[in-house]
Amino acid sequence: MSASESVTSTAAIATTAAVVTASILILSREVLWPRWAKVLRSPLKTALPRLSKEETRDLVYQPDQFPGARDVETPYGSIRVYEFGPEDGQKVIFVHGITTSCITLTYIANDLAKRGCRVMLFDLFGRGYSDGVGDIPHDARLYVTQMLLALGSSPLAWSGDNSINVIGYSLGGGIAAHFAGTFPNMVKSLVLLAPAGLIRAERFGRITKFVFSSGIIPERILHSLTSRRLQQPIASKRKVPKQSPKPAVGGKAEAAAKVASAEVPGTILGGEDSPNLPIEQRVTYYVRWMVTHHLGFVPAFMSCIRHAPLTHQQESWKVLAQRKPGTTAVLLAEKDEIINLEDYEADGLPLLGGRDNVYWKVLPGTHDFVMTQSDLIIQELEKLWDLKTPKA
Repeated sequence: MSASESVTSTAAIATTAAVVTASILILSREVLWPRWAKVLRSPLKTALPRLSKEETRDLVYQPDQFPGARDVETPYGSIRVYEFGPEDGQKVIFVHGITTSCITLTYIANDLAKRGCRVMLFDLFGRGYSDGVGDIPHDARLYVTQMLLALGSSPLAWSGDNSINVIGYSLGGGIAAHFAGTFPNMVKSLVLLAPAGLIRAERFGRITKFVFSSGIIPERILHSLTSRRLQQPIASKRKVPKQSPKPAVGGKAEAAAKVASAEVPGTILGGEDSPNLPIEQRVTYYVRWMVTHHLGFVPAFMSCIRHAPLTHQQESWKVLAQRKPGTTAVLLAEKDEIINLEDYEADGLPLLGGRDNVYWKVLPGTHDFVMTQSDLIIQELEKLWDLKTPKA
C-alpha cells in the first residue's frame, strides 16, 4: 500500500469513527435525555377507557369524585375542574400539593360547600385527570396561568375586586402566594396551608438538589429512579425531624421521596387498597397508581423539584405584606416533616408584615393535616370568613 493510499485509508477510518461516535452520542442523547411531548395525556384518555366497570369503581380517585366535573381544553392540554356549592356563596378556589391531586382537599372542600361556599378544585398539570405539560418548566408562571384558565372556564363570574378566596396547600401554597401577589385586588382572602416557598434548600439535601438540577444524571435514569421511589410503600411510622438547622443529605431521589411521603399519610391498614378505607389512607395507593398510569406525573414532579416555588420565594411573600391586615392566613402543622416551624416563623412572618398583618397559627398534625385534621382547619376558616356551622 502506498503512502497516499495509507493516508486516505486512515482518513476514511477516522471519518467513519467520527460519524459512528457522533451517531452514538446523538442516539444516546435521544434515549437518555428524551424530549417529552408537549401534551402528556391523562389517564382519562389512556388508562380509564381500558378499565372494566368493576376496576373503575375501585379507583381511589373516581372520574366523578366531586360534583360539577368538567374537562377544560387549553393550549397546554386538558384541565380537570370541579365546581359546586351554592352559586351565590363565597367563592373559594383550591390549589393542591405536588404529589397527588385535588382529592387531598376533599374534606375541606365538601365542608365549605355545606357552609354555603361555592368551591372550585382542579388538578394541577400532570396530576389526577389533568394532562401533563412536557415541553415547558412547571414553575409559578405555568400554574398561575392554569388557575386563570380554570377560573375562566366557569359559567359564573370569578373575577373582579374581592371576588374569590384562595386556599393553597403545600406546593399549592407557593402557587397561591404568586397568584395573590399578581392579582391582589381579586383575592379577598388568602389561606396558606403548610405552604411551600420558604423551605430552606438544604433540607432537601445538597446531593438531591445537585442531582435534580445539574442535568448530569440522564433524564431517563432520573425518571426511573423517581418512579421507583414514588412507588415504594410509605413507612407505617415516619420520624419527625428535630427542629434544627442542620442540613440533611439525601440520596438520588430523596427530594421527591420527602415531599411525596409528607403529603400522604404514613398509616396504611392492610396490604391492599380498599374502597372502605378513608381517603387519607387510600392516597398512598393513588400515588403509586398515578406513577404507572399517568404519563405526565413523574415528568411534572421532576420539573417541580427543579422549577416550582418550593424554595427561595422571599420576594413573592414580601409582596403579600401589602395586603389588607387580616386577609392573609398561614396555618402550619405542629409536626410537619417538611416545614420547619422555626425557619418559617423567622423567615416568613416578618416578610408578611408580622402578626399584626397576618393570621398565623400552628395546628396539631403533620404535613398531611389537610386530611387528618380537616375539622380544625374548618374551624379556623369559620372564624376567618364568618361562616356558619351547618345544622345537623
